Amino acid sequence: MGQPVREYLLTLCVTVAVTYLLTGPVRKFAIAAGAMPEIRARDVHREPTPRLGGIAMFGGLCAGLLVADHLDNLNGVFELSNEPRALLSGAALIWLVGVLDDKFEIDALIKLGAQMISAGVMVMQGLTILWIPIPGIGTVSLTQWQGNLLTVALVVITINAVNFVDGLDGLAAGMVCIAAAAFFMYSYRIWYGYGIEAAAPATLFAAILMGMCLGFLPHNMHPARIFMGDSGSMLIGLVLAAGACSITGQVDPDAMALWAGGERNATHAMLPVFIPLLLPLTIIAIPMADLVLAIVRRTWKGQSPFAADRGHLHHRLLEIGHSHSRAVLIMYFWSGLIAFGAVAYSVHSASMWIVLALVALSAVGLVLLLLPRFTPRAPRWAESLVPPRYRHAERAAEAAAREAEAEEEARTPVAAGVSGVNGATAVGPRSRFPDRRKAGSSR
Repeated sequence: MGQPVREYLLTLCVTVAVTYLLTGPVRKFAIAAGAMPEIRARDVHREPTPRLGGIAMFGGLCAGLLVADHLDNLNGVFELSNEPRALLSGAALIWLVGVLDDKFEIDALIKLGAQMISAGVMVMQGLTILWIPIPGIGTVSLTQWQGNLLTVALVVITINAVNFVDGLDGLAAGMVCIAAAAFFMYSYRIWYGYGIEAAAPATLFAAILMGMCLGFLPHNMHPARIFMGDSGSMLIGLVLAAGACSITGQVDPDAMALWAGGERNATHAMLPVFIPLLLPLTIIAIPMADLVLAIVRRTWKGQSPFAADRGHLHHRLLEIGHSHSRAVLIMYFWSGLIAFGAVAYSVHSASMWIVLALVALSAVGLVLLLLPRFTPRAPRWAESLVPPRYRHAERAAEAAAREAEAEEEARTPVAAGVSGVNGATAVGPRSRFPDRRKAGSSR
């Protein structure tokens, strides 16, 4: 089991290196091509920044798939499944549309159609949901049309959720990287823990997706030197959705031998079967919530659901008082808590410590989220040792008034001394600025 881990690590490192090294030349190309849009009202950055970072990320995707195809243990994924080729076909199409949008600003409905076509390309090559496990009912087989429609819907929703959250430097890449890490842990456990070969492509997709995001993040952290643009956000959204579709509905309960040991044991053992249905939703829970709130907000105002505004979750964090970096870290925290919490619960669902840890971490997250609204106040005996903003309002006002009086008293003796010597209108010290009018006269 150790050798596949080393091969995954090699694939991850190659993807990171290629993406990182390509981002610098891509930035120069984006500047030369004029892919630097003007600052919009909803933008947070204040200087024009080049886009087209998705070009480097697509290069990392191709490099990762190429390396994995030549490794002994990962080569079987390409021989036994057509899903890697399906992913590459759909990714190339959505990436090309994203590049054109970064340069020429394509209409939102055209992009939506391109997303559906990209998902359809993957479906035609076999990357589709075959059945879904439903609690209390069991495994429900889907017809071809039902599976295709569900796959297309999941791909389109995931792409737009990731695209909606791409509003701060490093936010989308970091959140998707966290989601991919959690998904890799889950799919690797299904593959090697239960011997389910259907989880092998999803494990590979998650490793490559982590590499794409990690390689791009050093260039995209605040202050960002380049943006991934729609060519990058739609690309990583599609790869994330492809991994979810690859493993969702592919887990066979009979192959996992879950029905032994009584009804209660079977219920706990079935959690790894239900998690594929829930994990794709949990790892994009924050972007999904942002997407739903944005659609409701814009529709309520009579606007198009695709109209841009400054009402996203990351914008609200900035309005509360968080800095740019702190807002990004808070979003990272919540994404990691939801994603890794779901994975941990699927492994040890009977452990109460996991639930208590999640509750405690959620409380910590809420405190961090609301921290700017509650400014800490120093005790009265220590108010003279801290800046005025940490003092009580009345004490701070009194201290400010005393400081103003002291400054006024410090200036008063000097003015009085000058007046006493020279008089109110007496000739005082000569001004440092010459009288231009007299200097220019003929006298």
